[in-house]
Amino acid sequence: MIQDIVETLELEIEGTEEALQKEFSRVRTGRATTGLLDGVFAEYYGAQTPLGQMATINAPEARLLVVTPFDKQAIGAIEKAIKVADLGLNPINDGKIVRIPIPELTEERRRDLVRQVKKVTEDFRISIRGHRRDANEMLKDLLKQKEIAEDESRTAQEKVQRLTDDGIARIDKALKSKEAEIMEV
Repeated sequence: MIQDIVETLELEIEGTEEALQKEFSRVRTGRATTGLLDGVFAEYYGAQTPLGQMATINAPEARLLVVTPFDKQAIGAIEKAIKVADLGLNPINDGKIVRIPIPELTEERRRDLVRQVKKVTEDFRISIRGHRRDANEMLKDLLKQKEIAEDESRTAQEKVQRLTDDGIARIDKALKSKEAEIMEV
């Protein structure tokens, strides 16, 4: 029982870390990454469709994204979706592909992005602490139902705390790395 709770916590923390990395990939760093367009959806035959399902997205240069639609009829919808996504990008449609030049970030914009990334990271720390709270409540319930002894509960809670601390440390390390990437000129 204790092992199940610990394993569940480990999986939840891993999932939180993966979600943070995915969130970080959406933050523009002045370098072209295909992850910038992950959250962009375009109107395609009456349905909101992710760009990745409508086109291939490449980063042939450090400051350029190229979107090649599978269906040339969708090129206008793709261009519009990128403009509407409020990413600060200006797509250029040449009739066959959409080129998206990635502009240099100003110092002020870099600081804003760092603030944004710190806020997102704090939300993920809170999520990990929530997982810790849930695990500890399950352990307390087991103790109340006399399914585990008090010393087993204490040992398990210490393990839960260690896992939580490790998860938060990894998230903080990812934050430092992302901050450095954003501030890099």
